[in-house]
Parts: sequence; C-alpha cells; structure tokens
Amino acid sequence: MDGGTEVVALRRFRAAGRRARERDADAAVLTRMADGDTSALTEVYERYAGPLFAFLYRLAGDRGTAEEILQDTLLAVWRSAGTYQSRSSVSTWLFGVARRQAHNRLRGVPPPLAAEPSDGADPLPGPEELAVGGERVQAALVRLPLAQREVVVLSFLNDLSHREIAEVLGIPVGTVKSRLHHARATLRECIDERMA
Repeated sequence: MDGGTEVVALRRFRAAGRRARERDADAAVLTRMADGDTSALTEVYERYAGPLFAFLYRLAGDRGTAEEILQDTLLAVWRSAGTYQSRSSVSTWLFGVARRQAHNRLRGVPPPLAAEPSDGADPLPGPEELAVGGERVQAALVRLPLAQREVVVLSFLNDLSHREIAEVLGIPVGTVKSRLHHARATLRECIDERMA
C-alpha cells in the first residue's frame, strides 16, 4: 500500500468510527427521551429539525404546513421513543416518523400549484440546486406524485442512500431506484413543457 492509499484508508476508517459513535450517541438520546428526559428532545430537535423540515417542506410545498408537521413529528417521536429498536439508524427512523406524519396530514390534500419559472435560465435542477432549494425546484417537485417526490427529496436533499430510503419508506431498494427513474422522467417532461 502506498502513502496515498494509506491516507485514504485511514480517513475512511476514522469516518466510519465517527459515524458509529454518532449512531450510538443518537440511540442513547432516544433512550433518555423514552425515560422522560426533556433535554433529550431538545438535542434531537437541534440535530435533526433542519433536515426534517427541509424534507417536510419539499413534501408539503408550504412552509406553514411543514412547520406543523414537524411539530407533529417531534411529538410523535417523544411519545414513541421507547419503541425504537436500533434496527435502523436514528436518522432513518426519524425520517420514517416524519413521513408518516406528513402522509397523515397531506392525505387528500391536492399539491400546491406550481409557479411559472421567472427567467430563461437552465431549467434542469442539479443536485446543488436541489440541496439549496429555490422556487423553481419547489415548483418542479410539487408536480411529482408524492411517492416520487419523497424519494427525490430523501436522495438529493437529505443525501440518504438507496438502502436508507428503502428503510424510511418501507419499500424494496429496487422500488426506490424505480421511483427515482420515473421521477427524473416526470421532471424532464415538466421541463420540456415549459420549454415548448
């Protein structure tokens, strides 16, 4: 092994160790929450409110609704922390709880109307734009069926792996890949309509 390869291997080893420590710390926080420690809920909020809100905002298409669903999610996490069984990471479990709360709230609610693009810039949202957000991205996302929208948001905005997305949604990995494929096709159609 040359020096460069050893450095890369050492970095990966350290990153894997850091992730394992974070998973253990997250699980300990949920255990404290299950025992009624309110500071544990604050820790979960401080660590995960941002990513969960971004996920919920992309699903709901409305800031106020996303904030309400986030509150519902944190209440559900508080009430069900004792049911966490470490079969998935805490973050995957939290996104699953948020998804269920979003589905409960959004069931039967039509998606918000898509806004027209404001300029003639490249209409294809890249991964960076999906991560940062923006009206154009949101307008394209709300046109996706909810099942496709959630895999796009979890993949590009929350940077979850296909396996993690499958755990959050309770679907096979192949279905995640299929939904991503169809979402890309749907987004392409939306963009082509605007360009015509």
